Amino acid sequence: MNKFLLSLSVIAMSMLLFTGCKKDDPVIPNEEEVITTLNYTLIPSDGGTPVVLSFQDLDGDGGDPPVITGGTLAMNTTYDGSLELLNETETPPGDITEEVEEEALEHQFFFQTSIGGVSFTYEDTDTNGNPIGILTKVTTEGSGNGTITVILRHEPDKDASGVSNGDITNAGGETDIEVVFNVEVM
Repeated sequence: MNKFLLSLSVIAMSMLLFTGCKKDDPVIPNEEEVITTLNYTLIPSDGGTPVVLSFQDLDGDGGDPPVITGGTLAMNTTYDGSLELLNETETPPGDITEEVEEEALEHQFFFQTSIGGVSFTYEDTDTNGNPIGILTKVTTEGSGNGTITVILRHEPDKDASGVSNGDITNAGGETDIEVVFNVEVM
């Protein structure tokens, strides 16, 4: 009978240990935000008429193509630029720009252009003094046609070579949104 009780005790202890040591709940990664709309508002420093470059894709990838509106910039002009990101699948629309500001250490906008004489300068920084890009200065020199590309990277390496100057080459991270606008400078 002692062997029976001993075996029963061992089985009971094994079951207790087995059920008491459960795996931790899985870690769910931070879901990426849904960005349906990007507005890049460029206001001439001299107070002229604003130019708004806009992207809207309310049904997301696939389905209907996005609506992308380019614009015309004046040559030899400096613009104050500001970006707005929205999730218009929600009511009221979710302000993704606020989320990017709150997670500034983990985000950076990059700007590329095929138009000679157009340059971008960051006007905002995160708590480490690295650029974010929600606020910019855009300067035009001569005339031309081409594109301006706006890219938001999540978790870029802001300390990598050239990244703080807007060079995306060594940034790494993941692209949250990338939009190409047709632009004329005249």
